[in-house]
Amino acid sequence: MPDPPWASLSSGRVEVGDRVAGGSRLADYNSFVPTVETTTAHRHLTETPLSSYDLPNEVRQGITDAGFLFATPIQEKTLPIALEGRDVAGQAQTGTGKTAAFLITIFIRLLRHPPREAPRGPRALVVAPTRELVVQIRNDAEVLGRHTGLTTLAVFGGIDYRKQRDLLRKVPDLLVGTPGRLLDYEQQGATTFRAVEVLVIDEADRMFDMGFIRDLRRILRRCPPYDRRQTLLFSATLTPRVMELAYEHTNNAQKVEIEPERVGAHGITEVLYHVSSPEKLPLLLGILEEEGRSRILIFVNRRTTAAELVRTLSANGYPARALAGNVPQDRRMKILSDFKEGRLAVLVATDVASRGLHIEGVSHVVNYDLPQDPEDYVHRIGRTGRAGAIGTAVSIACDDYVFSLDSIQKLIGRQIPVLWAPEEIVEKGRLLAEARPQRKVPAPHRKPPPRAGSGGPVTYGREKRKSRRR
Repeated sequence: MPDPPWASLSSGRVEVGDRVAGGSRLADYNSFVPTVETTTAHRHLTETPLSSYDLPNEVRQGITDAGFLFATPIQEKTLPIALEGRDVAGQAQTGTGKTAAFLITIFIRLLRHPPREAPRGPRALVVAPTRELVVQIRNDAEVLGRHTGLTTLAVFGGIDYRKQRDLLRKVPDLLVGTPGRLLDYEQQGATTFRAVEVLVIDEADRMFDMGFIRDLRRILRRCPPYDRRQTLLFSATLTPRVMELAYEHTNNAQKVEIEPERVGAHGITEVLYHVSSPEKLPLLLGILEEEGRSRILIFVNRRTTAAELVRTLSANGYPARALAGNVPQDRRMKILSDFKEGRLAVLVATDVASRGLHIEGVSHVVNYDLPQDPEDYVHRIGRTGRAGAIGTAVSIACDDYVFSLDSIQKLIGRQIPVLWAPEEIVEKGRLLAEARPQRKVPAPHRKPPPRAGSGGPVTYGREKRKSRRR
């Protein structure tokens, strides 16, 4: 059998301690077969060393701890503007160091402009659309700001409400949170946004998609005026509505775009299969059978599809977990931790995981369902090929979701290469699918039989109560 078209992309090995984009250090992924190799030219980095910027020693030490050596393109264009105190509206591909760019800016500003009196609220505020992204930003901030003496707090739903509120009243220097939880605490008087000196809006386009724009605007109105704070807005796509938001709430922000002509990350090989809906599962099982123990992230559109797919994959020897909006927060964090650390090889997720999350070593992203929003396609495939690595994005166009294909290709400005599914792989997957255990169908509900001597069925409800009153 010939090797599948993506097999040659995952033949390299990565040594422990290798440093790649944004200073990311690769963990030991050699236990996975195959593993993801990094590009030798590091084309995701520029030739500008981060040490060339005028940085405080405390920030330099944090950058060293994070393993950052050279600036990424978004950092190279953003930092000179941001370090002068000017506003930025930045667009870049996913996984190119946006988080590090605004965290470095925040720490430098807070260190060089100490407050004259104890602030009543956080001096820096980062608003992100999802809980997972909030946790990731907090973790990155703890590494970069380890030597600054500045405190960081993350607030989001699904965690002890009172505990977060008590920590918030200690007035952290940097506050990271989701719009709803931030606004809730502010309205209850647990914090105030009047002391904010640096405001960051991350994944601004996702704020619109998830319906958070009203809460975000309320937060912006409670912050100091735009001419009395520095505002950094970042988004994977600078759509007209995102630029309108920047125009309204920034002080003549400098627009920064990184390769806007190509939407999608470098180093990703895209593959598209046209199949009927009944053939989707056999094709997926066949791909998993060919890939062995690769780290694979599978995206679906519905929670029910995710749950059913997890049961099927687990029954066929591929332990998987589902990451969706209805999963409790503590369990979601545990699932993400297992996937990041290699204890879980297959993760099935809705679009809750398609933005902002940085998971190293994802060799394949599979769009089991084509996304209905074309922008979600860009963010989904951006989960692989991160930090200068290479990866493969496999999309399955079925009868139910093929209508999204035209809008996706129009957005990315190119045709996704189409391949015909090898009959051997589909047949192998079909045999595996037929062998999976069948779901138990619950017995239909039946009305209770009439009591003996009643002469007919028992009368329930309102008519029975009326008869008793008579």
